[in-house]
Amino acid sequence: MESVVTEAYNLNEEEEKKLILRQYRALLRVLKHRIKKGDKKLLRRAFEIAADAHKDMRRKSGEPYILHPLAVAKIVVEEIGLGVTSAICALLHDVVEDTEITLEDIEQEFGASFAKIIDGLTKISNVVDLKNDTTAQAENFRKILLTLADDPRVVLIKLGDRLHNMRTLESMSREKQLKISSETTYIYSPLAHRLGLYEIKSELEDLALKYTQPEVYWEIAKGLNETKRERSRYINEFIKPIKEELQTQGFKFEIYGRPKAIHSIWNKMRTKHVAFEEVYDLFAIRILLDSPQEREKEDCWKVYSIVTNFYKPSPDRLRDWISVPKGNGYEALHTTVMGQGGRWVEVQIRSERMNEIAEKGLAAHWKYKEGTPTSQESKLDSWLQHLREVLSNPDTDTLDFLQDFKLDLFTEEIYIYTPKGDMRVLPKGATALDFAFDIHSELGARCIGAKVNYRLVPLSHELKSGDQVEIITSSKQKPSEDWLSFVTTAKAKSRIKYYLKEEKRAIAEDGKAMLQRKLEHLKLPMSQHNLNELCVHFRKQSPLDLYYAIAVGNVEIKDLKEFKIQGDKLVQPVKELKLDTKHLISDDELLKQKPAKGAELIIFGESSDKILYKLAQCCQPIPGDDVFGFITSGEGLKIHRTDCPNAAQLLSHYGHRVVKTKWAKNKEISFLSGVRILGLDDVGVIQKITNVISGELKMNMRSLSIDSHDGIFDGTIMVYVHDREELDKLCQKLVALEGINTVERLEVQG
Repeated sequence: MESVVTEAYNLNEEEEKKLILRQYRALLRVLKHRIKKGDKKLLRRAFEIAADAHKDMRRKSGEPYILHPLAVAKIVVEEIGLGVTSAICALLHDVVEDTEITLEDIEQEFGASFAKIIDGLTKISNVVDLKNDTTAQAENFRKILLTLADDPRVVLIKLGDRLHNMRTLESMSREKQLKISSETTYIYSPLAHRLGLYEIKSELEDLALKYTQPEVYWEIAKGLNETKRERSRYINEFIKPIKEELQTQGFKFEIYGRPKAIHSIWNKMRTKHVAFEEVYDLFAIRILLDSPQEREKEDCWKVYSIVTNFYKPSPDRLRDWISVPKGNGYEALHTTVMGQGGRWVEVQIRSERMNEIAEKGLAAHWKYKEGTPTSQESKLDSWLQHLREVLSNPDTDTLDFLQDFKLDLFTEEIYIYTPKGDMRVLPKGATALDFAFDIHSELGARCIGAKVNYRLVPLSHELKSGDQVEIITSSKQKPSEDWLSFVTTAKAKSRIKYYLKEEKRAIAEDGKAMLQRKLEHLKLPMSQHNLNELCVHFRKQSPLDLYYAIAVGNVEIKDLKEFKIQGDKLVQPVKELKLDTKHLISDDELLKQKPAKGAELIIFGESSDKILYKLAQCCQPIPGDDVFGFITSGEGLKIHRTDCPNAAQLLSHYGHRVVKTKWAKNKEISFLSGVRILGLDDVGVIQKITNVISGELKMNMRSLSIDSHDGIFDGTIMVYVHDREELDKLCQKLVALEGINTVERLEVQG
């Protein structure tokens, strides 16, 4: 589809029509095995309605808008594996939101089930892509998950829509690229991961990295490209003996090398602090078996045995998801073995059925498809049921809900057994108390301890895969605040918070009534927008906290006079960036005064208004870093790096508070930055380092701390630099020293 974007710029009307028709025929081709009698007519009608509704619309790239729904429909069928119903809904997914066509029109033309899916898609679209008021992002995410629990096709089509938007993000402005990419890593890739769409999850993460950290992306892409020929040769040599043995034993199979995703390589480089060349499983192969279902498990283990006859496996890298599939239905055997030349190779072994599930995830065993339900389906149904339970909790509108739920989406799983031998799937790191809440909310609330493998343990005991757990309860037990510090699942956290808030809620009712009276007096509604504004202004986590604070007198309602009123909305003055006289500094004044500590000059947008700001401590940006400005509610303007650990959350939740930012050229001011050095603990190593910093580069060093252990040293150096270029030069000089293994910029944790 990307090729379409580039060729669509300069086409005349006739050529455009041909292009649209070509894309429609391409969609028909990928659907050909799924079309039943009457489907083609419906599909054609959907295409005509969409083409007509969007006829005057263009995308940012200049191409006709209809190419977008066509591309989404093709992704939904070809890459996600859904059928005709979903393709029709994908074609129509933007018409209700962007054109004159209503849901009633859709229902009349296609029926209630189509209208329901398109309604879900419109709601998600309004939820995630709100232009201004995105502080309620967690509430919005909850709505997305509710549609998932109701009809997963809505979210699957939305993933297709997001994937195509990411593939064509090139023509968007830099701020849009950052916001959409951050939303993708924050919401959509965890969802794709949980729904088993691994290929889509990888591509979304790669594309997000390409726009949030282009330097990192292209550096790794270049590394992969340069080593492509060598990797292919190595993989072919590795495969040869396995292939011959599999043929001798009469297996029907496919065996091929599998490229690693750029994002996953970057993740390994970052978490393991290694260079590109040292990422040990750059090499990966997949073996696909054509085996009947009753024999596939046995065949996978036979193949594992053949692979490990040739190559020694790493004992702690065996993943058996055949005996116990993942919660999203994923089945496979993974092992990492030592290949020729001392290189680790990841080997995945699956049957063709397992591969279909691995690539299409939820869609592969989706109950709306023909055929009988499978055990995998019921597994997914139980996960969706779990989802409904978590979402039915009335307290799920705060941002920490999103954090908790993301943990559930992304962590590895462990398998725990009840005393009767029933198996429950929990995220890695779950405790006995998580297990109690997983079985039933009341059981969790009354839990005083547990027996793990017949041994008495406290509530905070961390469970391991295969544990058998019996919960001990008492009618006198009540949840307490400290429970939150050792539970990990979203369900447990949300239920504990719910119980803790019961008392608070009663008091808060009075505060709510007081606020309502005040707003009625001002002729304002108690809308989500107004509540969000009040929460931000009074620094409260949720409306409940706000009501409670009003009731106990911590918040004075008379402070509402500080707000402006626009129509039926409250607007707080601090939210908007005003370049008024108290912020502006003339060049003359600048020469007279030194800026406050931690404050410096910056250029906003394309203008050259110089204003004061603070550097965020979480990522310590320096000139030359790719940055954005963020208007906080208490501390004015803060500058963050786009690769800051908090960037994805800030950009996706509070897009309206982000200010386009670039550095003013100013070589006079130094910024404190740090580097971490690892190397061999040799005589004179500190002298070599200080010679480079103070002697060669004439830099001002604030501190140097070195910790030595078993012949290896790990050091941190804090230096003053003018910009990113200077810091990069320092890193290059240090890594070139003998005995120094790695040098990297210091990341502030937390």
